[in-house]
Amino acid sequence: MHEARLATMAYYYFDFRDAKKQDCFGLLSSLISQLAAESDSCHDLLSQLYSDHMPRKEEPYIDSLKKCLTGMLSLVGQDSIYIIIDALDESPNSPGNPSAREEVLKLIEEFVKSELPNLHLCVASRLEKDVRKVLEPLASLQISLHDESGQKDDIMTYIESVVNKTMQQLEKEHQNLVIDKLSQRVDGM
Repeated sequence: MHEARLATMAYYYFDFRDAKKQDCFGLLSSLISQLAAESDSCHDLLSQLYSDHMPRKEEPYIDSLKKCLTGMLSLVGQDSIYIIIDALDESPNSPGNPSAREEVLKLIEEFVKSELPNLHLCVASRLEKDVRKVLEPLASLQISLHDESGQKDDIMTYIESVVNKTMQQLEKEHQNLVIDKLSQRVDGM
C-alpha cells in the first residue's frame, strides 16, 4: 500500500541508549518529519511550524508539535496513515510530574480518542503496569508476543547462534550453560 501511495507510514522507536528518543518531543518531531517527507500538504504544515518559531530561534513547544501533527493527520483526502510506535516501555517512567512516559501515553490516548478515520496506530511495549492501564481500554486488538511459543523459539535460536559463534573457544558444556542461563532470563525479549 505504501509503495502504491495508498498509505503513509511513520515509525518511532524509543531508544533506551538515546535520551533524545525517549520522550514526547522526540516522538512528535520524528513523526512530523516523516509525514512531511511523504506529503506536500504535510510539508506545508511543517514549514508553517518552522516559520512560527524561526524568528525567535527556539524549538517548538510540545503543544505546537501536537497541533502540527494533528493538522497533518486531519488533512482532508488523506490516505491511510499507519504509525508504529515501538519499545514504549523504554520511555522513562521516572519521578516527575508528569513523567516522560505519562506524556507519551497521554498523547497516544488523545490520538486514539480523536477517532481520525485514516489513522491506524500500532504500539509495542513490554506489559508494564502503567502502559497496560492506559492502552488496554484503547486497544481494538491486542497481541502478546511474550507468551507465544514462536517468539520464545526465535529468541532461543538467536541465543544459540550468538553463543556458538562468539564463544567457540569454550567447551560445548560451558556454551550450553551460558545458553541455559540466558534463556531463563529472556522474558520474551
